[in-house]
Amino acid sequence: MSDLNAVADAIRAALVAKNAARDAAIARSREVIRCCAEAIRAVHRRDWPAADAKLAAARAAADDMTASIAAYPDLIHTGYTQDALKEVVEAFVTAAIIRRQPLPTPEALHVEHAAYLNGLAEAATELRRFILDTLRREDPDVAEAERLLEWMDDIYDQLVTFDFPDALTGGLRRQTDIVRGVLERTRGDLTTTVQQQRLHTALRRSQGWLGEG
Repeated sequence: MSDLNAVADAIRAALVAKNAARDAAIARSREVIRCCAEAIRAVHRRDWPAADAKLAAARAAADDMTASIAAYPDLIHTGYTQDALKEVVEAFVTAAIIRRQPLPTPEALHVEHAAYLNGLAEAATELRRFILDTLRREDPDVAEAERLLEWMDDIYDQLVTFDFPDALTGGLRRQTDIVRGVLERTRGDLTTTVQQQRLHTALRRSQGWLGEG
């Protein structure tokens, strides 16, 4: 009986420690996701100091999160941990593309490949918001919208080549399908804006000719 008690006590102590690490990781994951969302909002506003500060905070919280569960590999691969790391990728990749900076690598962001690919997919869908904001301006910046659409195209073209089981890619196939739908809608929106611009230009030219007549 004393041996059983000793074994049970050891297991209980180990689980108490693991549960504490899990609780800390969940709290950190929420902080990571919040910081990433705030970073993307700052990027939308072109508030680069705020964006940099939020990205740094997200990076620090993500590093703390993974460090707190480093001794428990199964916790590292749980949904809340990987979802938070995916948000880190989305925020950093989106900011880099908008600011015309080099694309951060998985190694630079301290994330595994599945989280990186899924974060890349979410960054592609986030670019749609930037394109629509650009097209809504009184004088739409079509060139910038086309640049961002090209990034969406390139990301999709890469994602579709990763034909591996979802167990390896974290459900990437579904995310890739979402990117395809968002990409096609965005392409349609941009095409409509370009056609409208051409029509307005033609109308102005016609009015100019009539005025000269």
